Amino acid sequence: ISCRASVLDTADGSAYFEQGNTKVLVAVYGPREPRQKSLVPYDKALVNVEFNVAPFSTSERRKRSKNDKRLLEVAAFVKQTFESVIQTHVYPRSQINIYIQLLQHDGGTLEACINAATLALVDAGISMKDYVCACTAGFIDETPVLDLNFVEESSIETPDLTVAILPRTGKVALLQMESRLRSDKLEDVMDMAVSGCKSIHQKLDQAVMAAATDLSEKLGH
Repeated sequence: ISCRASVLDTADGSAYFEQGNTKVLVAVYGPREPRQKSLVPYDKALVNVEFNVAPFSTSERRKRSKNDKRLLEVAAFVKQTFESVIQTHVYPRSQINIYIQLLQHDGGTLEACINAATLALVDAGISMKDYVCACTAGFIDETPVLDLNFVEESSIETPDLTVAILPRTGKVALLQMESRLRSDKLEDVMDMAVSGCKSIHQKLDQAVMAAATDLSEKLGH
C-alpha cells in the first residue's frame, strides 16, 4: 500500500491511493455553495460523489458513460458510507463534492475508493467522526484470503466481502457482498477484513502526518 495526501493544488483536499495494482486519485471540493440550492437540506451539507474509470485502467481499453451501472453503484456506496461519517450538520446549506478517478484496476475498487476518499476529506479539513478504512476479504479453496485481485474476485466460485469500519470504535460503516458465502465461514472472512482495515488505518494516518509535516516545512520557509 502506498498513499499520499495533498497531491492536487487545485482541490480543497486530494489523495492518491495505491493498493497492489489498483490506483485511485480523489479530489474533494467544498464545503461550498451548492449550484442547485433547492436540492440541499437547510440543516446539513449535501454529499455528492462522482466516480469515473480511466479508459486505460485495464488491458481492455473502453470508455464508460457516466450512466454506467457499475460507476453509479460504486459512487452510491461511497456516498452512503460518508454521509453517516461526515458531520454534515457543521456545514448547513452547502455541498461537498468528492470526485474519484480509477487510474488502474486490479480488484478491490470499492475499498480503494473509500480509503482514498477518507484521506482526501481529511486533507480538505472536513469534519468527520473518524477515519473510514475499508478492506476486502474472500474465500478461496476453503481458505480466507485478504485483498483479492481482479482475477480472484471475478471468479464465480470466490465469494468476497468488502468491509469499512471506523477504527476508533470498530463500528461498521459499510458491509457489501455480491456473492454467497456459507454462514459458518462468514466470521473468519469478516475478521480478516477488519484486520486489514486496521492495517490500512495505520497507513492513512502516516500519510496524514507526512502531509502535515510537509505543510509545516513550507510555512516555515
